Amino acid sequence: MAVSPITPAPTFMDTGLQLFAGLNYKVADMSNATIQFGRKEIELALHEMPGLHALREEYRGQQPLKGAKIMGSLHMTIQTAVLIETLVELGAEVRWVSCNIFSTQDHAAAATVVGPNGTADSPKGVPVYAWKGETLAEYWWCTLQALTWPGEVGPNLILDDGGDATLLVHWGAECEENGTLPSLDSAGSEEEAVIIQVLHDVRAQKGDNFFRPMAAAIRGVSEETTTGVHRLYQRQTEGTLRFPAINVNDSVTKSKFDNLYGCRHSLVDAIMRATDVLVSGKRAVVCGFGDVGKGSVQSLLAQCAKVSITEIDPICALQASMQGIDVITVEDALPNHDIFVTATGNFNIITAEHMKQMKHNAIVCNIGHFDNEIDMAGLEAMVLTGEVEKIEVKPQVHEWKFKNTTHGPDGGGHSVIILAEGRLVNLGCATGHPSLVMSASFTNQVLAQIDLHLNADDYENTVTVLSKELDEKVADLHLQKFDVKLTQLTKEQADYIGVSTEGPFKPDYYRY
Repeated sequence: MAVSPITPAPTFMDTGLQLFAGLNYKVADMSNATIQFGRKEIELALHEMPGLHALREEYRGQQPLKGAKIMGSLHMTIQTAVLIETLVELGAEVRWVSCNIFSTQDHAAAATVVGPNGTADSPKGVPVYAWKGETLAEYWWCTLQALTWPGEVGPNLILDDGGDATLLVHWGAECEENGTLPSLDSAGSEEEAVIIQVLHDVRAQKGDNFFRPMAAAIRGVSEETTTGVHRLYQRQTEGTLRFPAINVNDSVTKSKFDNLYGCRHSLVDAIMRATDVLVSGKRAVVCGFGDVGKGSVQSLLAQCAKVSITEIDPICALQASMQGIDVITVEDALPNHDIFVTATGNFNIITAEHMKQMKHNAIVCNIGHFDNEIDMAGLEAMVLTGEVEKIEVKPQVHEWKFKNTTHGPDGGGHSVIILAEGRLVNLGCATGHPSLVMSASFTNQVLAQIDLHLNADDYENTVTVLSKELDEKVADLHLQKFDVKLTQLTKEQADYIGVSTEGPFKPDYYRY
């Protein structure tokens, strides 16, 4: 593509910040009260994260991550702070951003910067570039800061959630190799336009040799989410993946725990915090019945909502039917459902036209990674034409009032209530998954980072799932919290079913 004449600005877009600012950190609030609040919550969370605590004890004297420079792009929460400090205890240098504009807990970010032994005036933690309510330009500014080590090319490992850090490195390296940059008018979305502007501004300041050496130095990435894993497999298929990737998301102790039980806890928590509605008796529809959808359905059923699902997959639809859950279409739900939840990983699941037909004050939210499952761009376009008015109720809760419909109060226009601006509702409007379930996910992440750091040369540039041995280890590290006593196989029993007495206890093809 032709290079558009984009003039680099002294600061990046609307941020007021230089793209290569050289800041040691940037967070919202470094007051002592905020830092102390964050530190106390980190201490409490560690007690609920036995997997990470166990890894600290197991590897404390070994420093298996010594020499690792880990760039992390994952929700900057209290639970993530425990993950970060575990990586540091095991020897890593770490820089961090949040992977969502609304998912930072500001007290967690501040406490992580200060560290367990620092102060506001003398921080001794890790560089964090994250605050709740970033603009898209600020978000991508933050991502570049975390990728840029002082005096260094960049990280040698990435810990990713959604694949944005991996995307920027790959896209930047490809543009430098090709000697071309996409033009701004080629952008398919507002966010893509911001990324393209980053690429143009980096070239203007650093030339054509910034991302290529960065990509070459990265030994691997561990990916947390279904969406990010999808991006990695796409690159693997295309032959464009530049370094090994470990798929943490499809570890059983992630997908069947974080995705399922985490969402079971956090979805309704977010809806109730945001709206204070009584969920009981409401008609709710969950779009998608994968692990996230299953957890979301359980969350709503626990509040005695009347729940239906939508699905494209006959297997998932059959699972729902066997649980007594109606399988319908979005169109079926529009006139009479009160709550709409997207959990598909796809886009345009609920369109602006759909919302035009919903009942008055229907609540619409997304628990997938990106904001395009709900057609926010379509709604914004209607605002520009005067068809819709956007009214802020409070941060991350908005009323979108359709002016030309007739099924609102007194036969006038109706409204829909959209949470977290279509982004991840459980972190935009609440505190996300609880510590114990995140401990399993993050224990997988630490093990993946250790494996990549020590053994990356044994990997090809493909996507790999953590071994079943490690999956079972992660589960075992958490059993202490549940008063569990495992049965021990005899040698004869193990031989009979073809396994070791020490595990793994299931073949790779077993589906949990």
